[in-house]
Amino acid sequence: MNKGYIYEFQNKLLDWYDENRRILPWREDPSAYKVWISEIMLQQTRVDTVIPYFLRFMEAVPSIFALANISEDKLLKLWEGLGYYSRAKNLKKAAQILLEEHNGQMPSDKKDLQSLPGIGPYTSGAIASIAFGQKEPAIDGNVLRIVSRITANTGDIKDKKVNVDIEQMVREVLSENRAGDFNQALMDLGATVCIPNGAPKCIICPLSTLCEGYNQGIAHTLPVKTAKKKRKVEEKTIFVLKYLDQFALRKRSNKGLLSKLWEYPNVDGFISEKEIKQLIKSWGLLTGSVVELNNSKHLFSHIEWHMKAYYIKVEALQKGNDFTWANKKDIEEKYSIPTAFKEYTKYIDQLEDDDSQAM
Repeated sequence: MNKGYIYEFQNKLLDWYDENRRILPWREDPSAYKVWISEIMLQQTRVDTVIPYFLRFMEAVPSIFALANISEDKLLKLWEGLGYYSRAKNLKKAAQILLEEHNGQMPSDKKDLQSLPGIGPYTSGAIASIAFGQKEPAIDGNVLRIVSRITANTGDIKDKKVNVDIEQMVREVLSENRAGDFNQALMDLGATVCIPNGAPKCIICPLSTLCEGYNQGIAHTLPVKTAKKKRKVEEKTIFVLKYLDQFALRKRSNKGLLSKLWEYPNVDGFISEKEIKQLIKSWGLLTGSVVELNNSKHLFSHIEWHMKAYYIKVEALQKGNDFTWANKKDIEEKYSIPTAFKEYTKYIDQLEDDDSQAM
């Protein structure tokens, strides 16, 4: 790649960034801690969704020391709604390692960063370049898409060789003096101009004259990506159990999907009314009528939950029931309930509002 192309690429991209950069809270004071937290939150999550979570998180957990010492329940409650909860758990694990092995400071070396739980090649590149000014690429889906189009690369971006070729190209054009801005410029370009799931906005792209995909008229067909495997469907029956002003919760197991989070009692599969009554009795609950609620569906990366749900007013608790009973305020402030159950959390809010109006 000749120096003239590299110089033109850098200047056009950085000039565009200087005029069009998104104003984001983690960019105004790009400390290593803020860059780290924001990049973890932004994995699989939209920027506009992340902003309020980031601000709330920084207020509650302002430092590596605070993160290392936060209770897991409080951490998961702060993360509630962002999904992919292993990200939050890895943050705390990494913070504890930083206290023990790095004097509570983020290392600037990319290999040291990648040794921490939850930090891979992209995140380490982002931290090293944005927070420490190191000439390290940050290759994510945005960059793979942009460079595939610029180079007219028709290889599958899930192919390792294609990834290596793209990383090599980015390393060649990456700015020496403004590596962090360069990487963030690619992020913004991918989010606003060279967009996924639709035709790229080539007419307003600062790199269109350098883009082989645009010149060949194939940019909109790139990148090539193998289709995802079909998700496995799992059926669930959910129970919203109310006793006085409290609702039944239980904590999920320590391993597996949504581990250590709170949920409404449920069983695998769809079950009959007779089976429901037998189940409720086995839980040590005396109940009245059973009211069917709206069906719901939730998509995970590899699993799809189809849910039927029932509202049951509990008349009495017998010995032996092992649920945790929480009122609406506790559910809002204390217990971290995954987005998968949001349809039924909304129902609890509505139910409480209706009850208060009736009093």
